[in-house]
Amino acid sequence: MLDLIVDSLLDSVKLIPFLFLAYLAMEYLEHKTGERASKLIRRPGTKPSSHGRSGSGHPVLAHLAPVAGGLLGAVPQCGFSAAASNLYAGRLITLGTLMAIYLSTSDEMLPILISERAPMGMILQLLAAKAAIGMAAGLAIDLLWRKKDTGREHIHDICEQEHCHCEKGIFRSALAHTAKIALFILAVNLVLNLILHFAGEDALANLLLDKPVLAPVLAGLVGLIPNCAGSVVITQLYLSESISLGAAMAGLLSGSGVGLLVLFRVNHDRRENLKILALLYGIGVVAGILIGLFLK
Repeated sequence: MLDLIVDSLLDSVKLIPFLFLAYLAMEYLEHKTGERASKLIRRPGTKPSSHGRSGSGHPVLAHLAPVAGGLLGAVPQCGFSAAASNLYAGRLITLGTLMAIYLSTSDEMLPILISERAPMGMILQLLAAKAAIGMAAGLAIDLLWRKKDTGREHIHDICEQEHCHCEKGIFRSALAHTAKIALFILAVNLVLNLILHFAGEDALANLLLDKPVLAPVLAGLVGLIPNCAGSVVITQLYLSESISLGAAMAGLLSGSGVGLLVLFRVNHDRRENLKILALLYGIGVVAGILIGLFLK
């Protein structure tokens, strides 16, 4: 039980720097840049001209944001997905960028591959595939999804919802946000670890074994678990050749670490959150099935 508590604490502590930086950026835009920041966020890549209207800015760079998101998400730090959820809730990044980070996030995959001495070629291929799928999906989503929001209002809504006393300064407010979300993540991690402790990770493994047709569908569900256990089980099963590459990719693509958990906590639009969850799961499963068909 002590190990379980320590593991939950460590998982939560690792997220704190990413959460704090994300909230600090949001607080800065809320307090320091005013309406100009609102225009920048509402229309990515544009900036007010001298006459008060939006100029052209750098639309190409803005449209390529999912590419940067896919590359950042591939870095083995689950904190990026948590930070991305906060930034999306404040409308500082697009849905495509958020999805690129979610899909490319490696969570515990990379540490497990390294500890099991997997071939470097396999490691690079898995990371590249997740990043490429994340970037492609993110670019497509931003191309098709043209919803425009006023970011400053969303940041203000988060502050109102969390009662962070933003008037006391951006650092204090960012710390307050970070502490509340970190405690929330800790509580959920404790509950999930307790469930996994008594049910055992073998239960997750048995769910995927001997089900070649349904494996990608089930692996995607396992990947959605906001805990490292999902990616650990899927990676270990793939290394032992108990599941196919397609099933493994379905689960690993759906796994966004605690990103979804944070999104449901800070983004008050529950219907939108469910759509994002379904989109993440759908992309992961479809990609896994296609990989299974063409890469055997």
